[in-house]
Amino acid sequence: MFVYFYLVTFKSIFMSLLSNLAETLIGSEIVRLGNAINDRKAKGEKIYNYTIGDFDPSIFPIPQLFEDEIVKAYREHRTNYPPADGILPLRNAVSALVKRREGLEYKSDEVLISSGGRPLIYALFKTIVDKGDKVIYTVPSWNNNHYAHMNDGEHCVVEVTPENNFMPTAADLAPHIKDATLICLCSPQNPTGTTLDKAELEQICDMILVENAGRAAGAKKLYLMYDQMYWTLTYGDTVHYNPVSLRPEMKAYTIFVDGISKALAATGVRVGWAMGPTQVIAKMKALLSHIGAWAPMAEQYATAQFLSNEAAFDGFLEGFKLQLEERLNFIYREFIRLKEKGYPVDIIAPQAAIYLTLKIDLKGWHFNGHPLQTQSEVSEFLLNEAHLAIVPFSCFGADASSPWYRVSVGTCKFEDLTEMFGELEDALSRLQQPHLQS
Repeated sequence: MFVYFYLVTFKSIFMSLLSNLAETLIGSEIVRLGNAINDRKAKGEKIYNYTIGDFDPSIFPIPQLFEDEIVKAYREHRTNYPPADGILPLRNAVSALVKRREGLEYKSDEVLISSGGRPLIYALFKTIVDKGDKVIYTVPSWNNNHYAHMNDGEHCVVEVTPENNFMPTAADLAPHIKDATLICLCSPQNPTGTTLDKAELEQICDMILVENAGRAAGAKKLYLMYDQMYWTLTYGDTVHYNPVSLRPEMKAYTIFVDGISKALAATGVRVGWAMGPTQVIAKMKALLSHIGAWAPMAEQYATAQFLSNEAAFDGFLEGFKLQLEERLNFIYREFIRLKEKGYPVDIIAPQAAIYLTLKIDLKGWHFNGHPLQTQSEVSEFLLNEAHLAIVPFSCFGADASSPWYRVSVGTCKFEDLTEMFGELEDALSRLQQPHLQS
């Protein structure tokens, strides 16, 4: 009894030494899921793992010329500290890229380089959001809940629906605009692989402009974080729109988050950039200079060289997108086939990014005489019986009962898909519908 009391007391004292943030922060649900799947694979299980928003370099390597530029930069001994806002050649290359492909005009001092998008999002929140400030974000969406929590923001969560491809409408956001500090939008969207409609984005921009025009002089403005990390990866007739092209006045209130992680299959190379109003970018730069979250010097030089090579950049994208689209379309067609056979599944047609949004609504169906009572049990059934690992929307802030999932094709071998769907259909065929139970 004494030993138990001592251990509990010691633990209580030790835990009290940590910050409130440390005690309340939740780790990445997707990383935790991925680790659990990797443990099973390490034990010899074959699992079709379509959970992580990453690329298998053996399937989707970075461009060879880009790799050569990285190696060259290291051989030129570009290994010292880079400038806090990124090397000028890279900031200029980013400016030229977005002008050429999006018609956006950003000077070098309106561009900030970092080690991928995450430090930029963190710095943006720290720059704009004070404790108690209202942060508007939709669910499902990637990590906005965690960034709002890390900055003591007031969570203003807007649930979006499959009827609008899980993208927000102006009407969804309108009731929450007043007194808000930050709106977080992502298009193409992670986790859904869907995009914002032009008319809706225009209306959202108009609301932000009207709201800011009505705020008192010296009052905080309402800013828009526009995460477009996947904007180069659109398919078919899908068009990517951005707020500043649609409403030039939005340049004063929009901070873009972008980079090469998805466009060049370069998630581990860690080069991202933000673009926005000079005063915001300058404060983000100051904050990141204390954190040291800059992209490595060699990678910055290599990225500058590759982005400036229009033929190489455009040529890589063309082939890369074809491979991704091939996988996305195959999965879409197969789920439509399963739906037409009467299974309780659905899917949204591919639009962009490396993701598909699909529905697997098996709650109430019976397996081996026992009903699947929760969505968690459905996910376990898919993993155990079909060897299929996908991410439930609950990992992106949606309700735990949501039957919707994200499928990522960044680690998908095309030749595995036929086999995977064979196993999935076999598993589904062994279920009994609720009304067939005696």
